[in-house]
Amino acid sequence: SFGQNYPEEADGTLDCISMALTCTFNRWGTLLAVGCNDGRIVIWDFLTRGIAKIISAHIHPVCSLCWSRDGHKLVSASTDNIVSQWDVLSGDCDQRFRFPSPILKVQYHPRDQNRVLVCPMKSAPVMLTLSDSKHVVLPVDDDSDLNVVASFDRRGEYIYTGNAKGKILVLKTETQDLVASFRVTTGTSNTTAIKSIEFARKGSCFLINTADRIIRVYDGREILTCGRDGEPEPMQKLQDLVNRTPWKKCCFSGDGEYIVAGSARQHALYIWEKSIGNLVKILHGTRGELLLDVAWHPVRPIIASISSGVVSIWAQNQVENWSAFAPDFKELDENVEYEERESEFDIEDEDKSEPEQTGADAAEDEEVDVTSVDPIAAFCSSDEELEDSKALLYLPIAPEVEDPEENPYGPPPDAVQSSLTDEGIGSEKKRQCSSDGPQAPKKKPKTTNIELQGVPNDEVHPLLGVKGDGKSKKKQAGRPKGSKGKDKDSPFKPKLYKGDRGALPLEGAAKGKVQAELGQPLTAGGAISELL
Repeated sequence: SFGQNYPEEADGTLDCISMALTCTFNRWGTLLAVGCNDGRIVIWDFLTRGIAKIISAHIHPVCSLCWSRDGHKLVSASTDNIVSQWDVLSGDCDQRFRFPSPILKVQYHPRDQNRVLVCPMKSAPVMLTLSDSKHVVLPVDDDSDLNVVASFDRRGEYIYTGNAKGKILVLKTETQDLVASFRVTTGTSNTTAIKSIEFARKGSCFLINTADRIIRVYDGREILTCGRDGEPEPMQKLQDLVNRTPWKKCCFSGDGEYIVAGSARQHALYIWEKSIGNLVKILHGTRGELLLDVAWHPVRPIIASISSGVVSIWAQNQVENWSAFAPDFKELDENVEYEERESEFDIEDEDKSEPEQTGADAAEDEEVDVTSVDPIAAFCSSDEELEDSKALLYLPIAPEVEDPEENPYGPPPDAVQSSLTDEGIGSEKKRQCSSDGPQAPKKKPKTTNIELQGVPNDEVHPLLGVKGDGKSKKKQAGRPKGSKGKDKDSPFKPKLYKGDRGALPLEGAAKGKVQAELGQPLTAGGAISELL
């Protein structure tokens, strides 16, 4: 593509019916998974901008999502401390893990779908092995400081962790051995808390978002060269000197050449060029909205951002320029009378003499291979020759149901009525039918309790932001304006799971309109007891 490689204007929104909280693209950018406030995961076909699948995943809001490398699996975390793995095609849950404290982030190993990195609040990061449900607690620098964020590097060889005192540790993924470390300092020797670590899809760069409102870009190779207690210099320091903007979420462009950061104060996206460090664009969303998440498309100059429960898409302005396709194409302002040549539109020109085939004409007779498909370079890593043949790029889209209560895909209405005698089982069946057509009864996924020593179990997720600890202050900025609706939605969530309304929630609840009718919001405990 020519010109700039970053988006320049808003290009519409994706309305998920429920409030969107977090989003992530698959490796090819063909599908966008959006985690919602009512616990559902909505998967959008990004080319057609239509909903390809809805997975009724959790009861509580989804706070983090990650695609597996081949796109067949999704791992999600919800604010009630549960991490689940989903089969994208069937929408079934493969297995669940219950943690003692809320989950800030989940991430698949970039090359091994059997391993998932989990960052619980007030705890050292945990690496799960899905095949045997085992877990390893990663070593931390200071046992008294457990506000730790972590991330796999681009190929998953190392795990980078950062704590609230600005200390970054680089651990070998296989052995959890410490191979390098350094401290992020501000000016003199003051340290600053690490809010997130993000890696580029191409190249060896990564960025660190810190509480001092500066985004530092480092080269991973230099960090490894410096070793333990090194003092690497950042390649770039990016910040908004005028407004002193704190950053909610930062990420690299697909080619790693640009960095986008979403403001924690307003719906504004700042885009810098990584090589020079200059600010190239500020994209402004609706005034007064707060940003929750930002994701850059893996191969196109497109950004998805979430604010007030809606996913906004930012792209380049497409100007139709037909002469780019045919150099001799002339665009006319008005009709021109055309003088046709004598034999111009004859099927065969009788007057034409047979010229010798030379150059371009001779080339036309060559066989052209139209069957073999060349791998697309953008989808191959530098150490790979071929694309993944088993990758899941698209989902078959089921026809839309106007009124899910009519239940056209399930058994005939009388069969449903007879099965409804046992309220609990029948309505569960009905819910499954209306969401995904007739199915065999699903086997219950295995749930593993993860015991972590010394981790407080009364923590509240920053998205729900109740406790006044430092972490929730940081994240609280991300709550949409109508966020009281989140807690007040909870009476409706259990009903959704009893199957009262098929697969769709009450729209009013999703939009928070019901606030007036409800008194005090139910606590999570109340919601659970109503479920039982």
